[in-house]
Amino acid sequence: MLKTARLGDWFQIIIPEKWEGRTIDDIFRLEWAAPKKLIHSFRMEKKVRLDGAAANWQTPLPSGAKLQVLLFEPEEILIEPAYHEIGVLYEDDHLIVFNKPPFMNTHPNDPEKDTGTLLNAGTFYLLTNGELRNIRQIHRLDRDTSGAILFAKHHLAGAILDQMLARREIKRTYLAAVHGLFHQKKGVINLPIGRDRHHGSRRVVSSSGQNAITHYQVIKTAVNSRISIVKCWLETGRTHQIRVHLSHLGHPLVGDLLYGGEAALNRQALHAGKLQLRHPFTHEPITCYAPVPDQLETFEHIDIYSL
Repeated sequence: MLKTARLGDWFQIIIPEKWEGRTIDDIFRLEWAAPKKLIHSFRMEKKVRLDGAAANWQTPLPSGAKLQVLLFEPEEILIEPAYHEIGVLYEDDHLIVFNKPPFMNTHPNDPEKDTGTLLNAGTFYLLTNGELRNIRQIHRLDRDTSGAILFAKHHLAGAILDQMLARREIKRTYLAAVHGLFHQKKGVINLPIGRDRHHGSRRVVSSSGQNAITHYQVIKTAVNSRISIVKCWLETGRTHQIRVHLSHLGHPLVGDLLYGGEAALNRQALHAGKLQLRHPFTHEPITCYAPVPDQLETFEHIDIYSL
């Protein structure tokens, strides 16, 4: 695990032995896979120092040196802050994980009129703690889906987390209540997903769609009501992926009218119960468990911490 510290608006990393001989340019390009435009801004605006002095980006680094990056300077807030009750599952200087309630969009479709989203609530939360920051979502959840969702607190963390998500290094585990009983208790659904040409908001399994892989495992069944509780985890993050895949198998989510579920609940029975990743800078393992925020009766006897 890397040794790091916050020094005011600066983030300090003690150069580990494995980085010895590498340059600052190597760290940004290879270790963090930062975009060229972002690297250019850090270089041109002199936002990187070595042992407190202006840094040469091409000089080999000695282990034990102090690399300092300007990450925490105040920002002009670009999103309207608005108070909403939200739970925080994990937070540090670089990232924050919220427990999103149902019936809330992840981000506004109209930034000027739509202030009831998680992004607005998260911005308000940070401002109340004295942080002038524009948080950046790393993935999203449907409006009716509750649970753990990851945001970055600055551009560099956002860039690293985006790459981690693309490399499938952020694991998201969901709970879903579906109609019907499964013949096999676990499996992998590897079917591409594309837009439904006949319905603007629907997605369908389509040979011309994007690659999509969902793992599932049945953890509880109610034979009388013919409802199964399944644990799902994703290798890809397509729109409505779990809903489309399980419906295609003949097991639509309870409450998911768009994909064939019955209106037995006031929302689709889908909850992001667990989020796992390694910290983008320290490499410390992080595991977040998200209690179901609205106590959805379908999941009331499920132990989230067993996922």
